[in-house]
Amino acid sequence: MTTPALTRSPREKWIPLHVSLAFLLKSPRLLGWSVLLVVLTGGLTWLGYLEAIHLVDGWTGSFFNQPPETDAWWGWLVIKGWLVLKYLFLAVSRVTAFYLAFLTAYCVTCPGYVFLSTATEKKYLGGVLTAEQGLSLRGVMTDLVEGCKIGLLGLVVTVIALVVNFIPVVGQGLVFLLYTFYSALMFVDYPTSNRRWSLGQKISWINAHRTRAFRLGLLPALITLIPIINILFMALLFPLFTVHTTLNFIAVE
Repeated sequence: MTTPALTRSPREKWIPLHVSLAFLLKSPRLLGWSVLLVVLTGGLTWLGYLEAIHLVDGWTGSFFNQPPETDAWWGWLVIKGWLVLKYLFLAVSRVTAFYLAFLTAYCVTCPGYVFLSTATEKKYLGGVLTAEQGLSLRGVMTDLVEGCKIGLLGLVVTVIALVVNFIPVVGQGLVFLLYTFYSALMFVDYPTSNRRWSLGQKISWINAHRTRAFRLGLLPALITLIPIINILFMALLFPLFTVHTTLNFIAVE
């Protein structure tokens, strides 16, 4: 049975975020699975972060444990430079480690979000899926591979964004658009996985529905602009964005 809040005329194909939130909160099964995914994603991210920091600190050895000793007149300059390098290294290494840990957790938990998307579609369509593949080991491995592809693409997008950011005037706007459409691609990956779409097909869907993709990726892209805590917000809101994208995807398909 379709939730009353989601009953709309055929011309109204866009489902607002607050309606998606209501749809999620009214389903104990979807809500319970979402909480489990948040805990799992957060736990894997934290463990990966600790391991990454331990590994990086092991590589640097004792270089940052104590300042260099020097009796020369420029010694204070050497020490100041060492302090700047130390704190810069700590900031960059911690943020990078946390981002990579989250990206790894995203790849590992991808089958779980595919399941959440599938359950959302089944509930919305009254128990019938458009292209149900069924739960299997091969399907889970395929979801993992597709998730890794999206994750690797995220690294490529990050590198491109760093370069584009140096373009005067329009650079920052282009970077924001890049992250907006990439965010949409991340969440479109889940409902399309049930249909076993390739990465090329997913990108083609984004290109064919640019306005809808922009609206789907806008809020996640805005969250990524918040320093440090952006990944924490994304981990908490990932299930909601998954449900929201799934509902708007099947409204078109």
